[in-house]
Amino acid sequence: MCGIVAAAARREVSEILLEGLRRLEYRGYDSAGLALIDNERNLHLHKRQGKVSELEQAQQLQPYFGCTGIAHTRWATHGEPSGVNAHPHVSGQRVALVHNGIIENHQVLREELLQAGYQLHSATDTEVVVHLLHQQLQVGASLCEAMQRVVQRLEGAYALAAIDVEHPDCVVGARRGSPLVVGVGIGENFLASDQMALRQVTDRFIYLEEGDLVEITPASLQVFAADGTLLERRVTRIDEAVEAVDMGDFDHYMIKEIYEQPRALAATFAAAGGRSIGDHCFGANAAAVFDQVKAIQIVACGTSFHAGMVARYWLEELAGVPCEVEVASEFRYRKRVPHQGTLLVAVSQSGETADTLAALRNAKPGEFIGSLVIANVDNSSLVRECDLVFLTRAGTEIGVASTKAFTTQLVALLLLTIALGRRRSLPQERREQLVSALHKLPDYVQQTLELDAAIRQLSHAFIPKHHALFLGRGIHYPIAMEGALKLKEISYIHAEAYPAGELKHGPLALVDDDMPVVAVAPSDELLEKLKSNLEEVRSRGGQLFVFADRAAGFADDARVRVLPMPHCPEVLKPVIYTVALQLLAYHVAVQKGTDVDKPRNLAKSVTVE
Repeated sequence: MCGIVAAAARREVSEILLEGLRRLEYRGYDSAGLALIDNERNLHLHKRQGKVSELEQAQQLQPYFGCTGIAHTRWATHGEPSGVNAHPHVSGQRVALVHNGIIENHQVLREELLQAGYQLHSATDTEVVVHLLHQQLQVGASLCEAMQRVVQRLEGAYALAAIDVEHPDCVVGARRGSPLVVGVGIGENFLASDQMALRQVTDRFIYLEEGDLVEITPASLQVFAADGTLLERRVTRIDEAVEAVDMGDFDHYMIKEIYEQPRALAATFAAAGGRSIGDHCFGANAAAVFDQVKAIQIVACGTSFHAGMVARYWLEELAGVPCEVEVASEFRYRKRVPHQGTLLVAVSQSGETADTLAALRNAKPGEFIGSLVIANVDNSSLVRECDLVFLTRAGTEIGVASTKAFTTQLVALLLLTIALGRRRSLPQERREQLVSALHKLPDYVQQTLELDAAIRQLSHAFIPKHHALFLGRGIHYPIAMEGALKLKEISYIHAEAYPAGELKHGPLALVDDDMPVVAVAPSDELLEKLKSNLEEVRSRGGQLFVFADRAAGFADDARVRVLPMPHCPEVLKPVIYTVALQLLAYHVAVQKGTDVDKPRNLAKSVTVE
């Protein structure tokens, strides 16, 4: 969940490394550091607790320069955020290393190194790796040979990059369970945990595979298997223009990305063929796989899990396909009974979510008829390893709290429903209605964004609160869950969601005048039952905030605040109600003064278990 950037070039690279870290800061911002080898083969190091700006200031006050270097932004797993625990870690003033992932056997290795006379200064699992490298270098191994020997001793997940003053033009990397890409240049080569870190210097990339080792110099790059065998890996050219990652006229990335949703939704729909959607948008073999589908198993984490829960309603009601949805971190360890004809669907914004990737890899041979990934990042691990792929067109999402990635996932899952429904119980007329609704979705989202000022006014009531309850029924229960998640992620208000019908089975005990209750209340077949549930809240002194269809019949009173939502086709309501709840969470967080884009303890891409 951290960010790696490394460079071996014929030009000075400190600014390249810093720019790469700026682009990766959404992956980790507890601390940051860089290490450079200068022309006299001296190793220079800056490490700072906090954000990349702290590291930039240190570099300005005491500039270090070099043509070979590594850099890192950290999201803490072992050891609290601090300068000592920040990467890079150094051994013998000779070798420096950065690491993403978790080394599970670090304690055993730590004890071995202490007995060998090494002093370990940090609480991290990473420091043992750099000392093991130093051990191997001391007995005459090259940097690449040392890395090859060391990774054979590591248990867990890692992406590694290391430099050595005795090999001053070389960077060596390795990956297992955590992404690492090679940026291919002219007279320079690079490593990074995410291609976005390097788009300012190259458009050519090699996506390393599990177990790969790589050695880069300004003039060469070589990829090796774990046993040292030289490998061929394809160079991929990224043709898309470099996407702007500045905030423009917005105060935060999150609000910028909320407002980008009409464009992202339209682009995702267009990428599927627009009104001419077909199986081909899921891959060349999609039709043959979809013809065999008897059931769907969705695995995902966090926000993507909520998208899967929404999709279950669509798949079963519209397409007539049985669907199970499970958190990937639970699915991967559960003993399962296979169901014939099941398609495994993995949903992940980054395509690198560790638990979702493990769920895919741990599937038994023959357990599923195939695998489909819905992701936002091309050439990510899940995209490369699944049989079928649907790429959303959300564009780069910097804010940790997912917004446009979630709503474009919903579009993708509705497209999957239409594709499978065509083979089962979904009449052509209904399919055409659904496609027409998707075509109009950006307009309905734009109408929802026009409620921004009203939602900002509504948000004032949440500022002094410490808890909130979100309610929904049917397909809008997972939307309530997503709304609660957004609020807790960025405002630090404890929030949880319940099916409204479960109120009397426990949560009603929490309701009082200090507990705001947010209700997702579209006008559907469950509306009257929802109204009865909300009366239970009002009669106990609770303050209700009702996001309701204009036709739902709610009105403001002393204990009810109503936000009238645009009237739209039933199938689109999960999307537009999500957008309204995103705005609510955003405005509460802004007024509470939290770090909206980089909430404490969280990172964007969860690449550790």
